Amino acid sequence: MSDHDRKQDQVRRVLEGPHPVVPTGLAASAAARGDRLLRRRRALRRAGWTLLAAAAVAFAVWASLTRPWEVPPSGVSPPLEGW
Repeated sequence: MSDHDRKQDQVRRVLEGPHPVVPTGLAASAAARGDRLLRRRRALRRAGWTLLAAAAVAFAVWASLTRPWEVPPSGVSPPLEGW
């Protein structure tokens, strides 16, 4: 008997046997846990987007004040010629 057939037989025996007793509050507790997970995930996603927007605004303000695209003024004056 191959490994695959043995596993199928085991699964078939488990499914044909008596079903276990399910605790009474299992569905309600699972739904509450799922609701908590969804709320936490939604809050984390919202916080991440807020942080990303704040970083974009901070970068835009910094770039408008420092103007990194402009060439900085030279610290050395050109030589005097023609005197």
